Amino acid sequence: MRLDLYQAETALIAQEQTALLDEARTTLLTGGRLSRLEQNGVLHAIQVLVENAIGKAKQLLKASGKQVPLSAYESFLGLAERGTIRDNDLTAWNAAIGLRNRIVHDYMNIDMHRVLDLVKNEQYRFIADFLQAPITIDPV
Repeated sequence: MRLDLYQAETALIAQEQTALLDEARTTLLTGGRLSRLEQNGVLHAIQVLVENAIGKAKQLLKASGKQVPLSAYESFLGLAERGTIRDNDLTAWNAAIGLRNRIVHDYMNIDMHRVLDLVKNEQYRFIADFLQAPITIDPV
């Protein structure tokens, strides 16, 4: 897929999932409660955002001529090494990847209160910003 088309799709998915999380955030901030179905929607939106970001990270590494690691964690480490993301952002990326892994593989041990606090505090916003930023390739 051409990088410009990939970026357009990535940004569109980010926009859609972020809008869902923003809607949930508004409900939570105004004292509302999310139904179990809505809570599952929040988990799904976070999962999709993070998976989308992992895909973009790997596309950026591939397009710059770097070997693409299998690990999502190593993909973001590679972006930090290239200067695409800041080193001090790795902690947030590792936490996001860990949450995604828990949603997919360890779903019986999710603390929904912590997830909803994450949504209230817009801790998903950096992922959306990364996804909506234009792709720039600087060969290494």
